[in-house]
Amino acid sequence: MKRPLAISALLFASSAFAAQDLTGPWTIHYIINGNGTDEGCHFVVTNNNITGACRFLDKDRQVIGTVVVNKVTLQHEAEYNNFTFTLVYTGTVDDSGKIAGTVLVKPFNVDGLFTATRGTAPSQSGSAGWGKFPTHDPHTPGFVAAKDLLDGANAPVNADGNFVLGPTHTPAHEVKLAPGVPQGKVIEFVMNSTDSKIYPGIARDPGTFGTPDPTDPAKLIVTTSHPAPYTRHVAVYVPSQYKAGTAVPFIVGTDGPDRPLFPVLDNLIAQHRIPAMVAISIGSGGGDAQGSERGLEYNTMSGLFAEWVEKEVLPRVEAEAHVNLTHDPDGRAAMGASSGGGCALAMAWYHPDLYHRVLTYSGTFENQQWPYNPETPHGGWEFHEHLIPGSPAKPIRIWMELGDSDVLNPNVMRDNMHDSVLAHEQMAAALADKGYHYQFVFARNAGHADWAVRMQTLPEALEYLWQGYSIGKK
Repeated sequence: MKRPLAISALLFASSAFAAQDLTGPWTIHYIINGNGTDEGCHFVVTNNNITGACRFLDKDRQVIGTVVVNKVTLQHEAEYNNFTFTLVYTGTVDDSGKIAGTVLVKPFNVDGLFTATRGTAPSQSGSAGWGKFPTHDPHTPGFVAAKDLLDGANAPVNADGNFVLGPTHTPAHEVKLAPGVPQGKVIEFVMNSTDSKIYPGIARDPGTFGTPDPTDPAKLIVTTSHPAPYTRHVAVYVPSQYKAGTAVPFIVGTDGPDRPLFPVLDNLIAQHRIPAMVAISIGSGGGDAQGSERGLEYNTMSGLFAEWVEKEVLPRVEAEAHVNLTHDPDGRAAMGASSGGGCALAMAWYHPDLYHRVLTYSGTFENQQWPYNPETPHGGWEFHEHLIPGSPAKPIRIWMELGDSDVLNPNVMRDNMHDSVLAHEQMAAALADKGYHYQFVFARNAGHADWAVRMQTLPEALEYLWQGYSIGKK
């Protein structure tokens, strides 16, 4: 006989029964740096200690952890692209039995959000930075002509065009704070959906997605999205060189807080390779893809996200961090990975009066927009299909990266507009045809928004991005 839900919830509150209740198969879904990934796990709980395994890239990884009342910690080691790291999950079990919290990647100190629900996950971790997709040759006929770089080398910071990284991705020296380099300060605050007039919040029910419109494969029908509250975290980096009261350039980042960015800025600013700038790292409203708050914010083809940043985020930043942010669009940049990268480009495309510089890792230049908009029926695919080819060049400088095993058809849509590699190749061709200042880096031995590639290339990417902006300009 099954216990009523209320009784089960009460039993779950005691550590002994909570331990027993977590035993069995689970699916962990997490988003780190814009990458959504699923892991299939099986837990065994004995005396509040968790053991078991999670399947990561077709290999079972030993899990250890604890559960005390409704607080859960889990961790397992993994390897990817010659990097060994540890995923550390810290979460809370809610009344429905779902676990939700934060995931930290050590030793890189990159964090994100996760949820864990009962049930069996796909046979392998399924997507974004770790998932396996077909490997593409950057010199495939029809792709843009690109220069091969020596293995381990980055593209030159002062050269436009297309470049191919070798298969070895060693972290740049600048990702760790150098001895004697002054550190900026980081101010953090929280934004709630109840305080927003632009993004009041939506969510898609867990375990649901959508179905393609039978009359148009470019449309996705989502029936399980509904209003829902959210809380987002914002981290603001202020360089030690900032002089109070002066107008300062800045870069806005999606899927924050992006703490590994800050020591890179410390080093590059100290070396006078980029201007002393503020970094505003904004967490998303949660979820992923169509029907979610994150999907709505990042994949909508409009200037709404830039307008939200302008009206609701930047005033908070100036008040909390006591800085004076420049109004010069040439001193404003946007960056992001995956859908966050598509969002960064949309910020500048729809508001070149606000942003002139864009940096993306595996930007979503594919058809992920929801709800459907007849003005841009193909979502982010429109950038290279119609918008860039059909418009006069805008004053935007772009650095973009792609992995040779990047995303291909990650969901149920089969509209021929979910090939990330093809999207980037067409982006590069369109940008070149219009005479944009851009750099396209095609990385061998790399997945979607590949972390190893980011650790190798971020200093060079930032330095390229800020070419033409005087170090002393305000």
